[in-house]
Amino acid sequence: MGQGPGRPTGAPRSVTHQVVIAMDDANSPDGSGAGPTTTAPTIAERYAVLTDRFVHGVELAAATVFAVLFAIGVIDLSLGILAAVRSGAITDPNVVIGFIDTGLLLLIVVEVYQTVLAYVQEGETRRIVRLIIYTGVIAMVRKAIIFRTSEYATELDALYAAAAYAVIIFGLVALLFAERAHSGTLPTVED
Repeated sequence: MGQGPGRPTGAPRSVTHQVVIAMDDANSPDGSGAGPTTTAPTIAERYAVLTDRFVHGVELAAATVFAVLFAIGVIDLSLGILAAVRSGAITDPNVVIGFIDTGLLLLIVVEVYQTVLAYVQEGETRRIVRLIIYTGVIAMVRKAIIFRTSEYATELDALYAAAAYAVIIFGLVALLFAERAHSGTLPTVED
C-alpha cells in the first residue's frame, strides 16, 4: 500500500504495523538458537493502537456518510428533473442552473468521499492533494455558475466577489498545473 500523508517512504502508519524483535547471540539467525523473540508492547503502544483503530473507524464512518449523501442527492436530483420535465419548468433557465448547481455539489461530495477514502486506504499524498485541488476547482466553478450580481448590496461588492472567485480559480488551476508538471503527467506536444 502507498504511504499516507506526511509519512516518509517506508514509515509505518502506526504501531500496529511495527514488530519489535530482540536478537541476541543465543537467538542468532545462524540456527544456533530458538529464533527471534518479540517484546511485549508498552502501555503507550497499546494506547496508540487503540486510538489508531478509533480514528480508522471514524474515517470509515465519514466515508459512509458521504456515500449515503451522494446517493440521496442523486435520487433527489433525478426526482427534481423528472418533476420539472412533467411540469414544463425544465425550460426555465433558473431551474436548469439549479440542477447544474446540484450536480456540481454532488461532484464535490464525490471528491470529498474519494479524499476520505484515500486517507483510509493510506493513499499516496500526491493523489490526496490532487483530489483536494479537484474539489476546490469544482466548488469554485459551481460558485461562478450560480454567481448573481443581484445578491450583493452594490455592484462594487459584486465586482470584488467576482475578482476573488477569479483569483481563487486561477490559483487552483496553477496548483493543478504545477502538480501535474511535477508528476510528469502534462500532455506534450510532439513536432
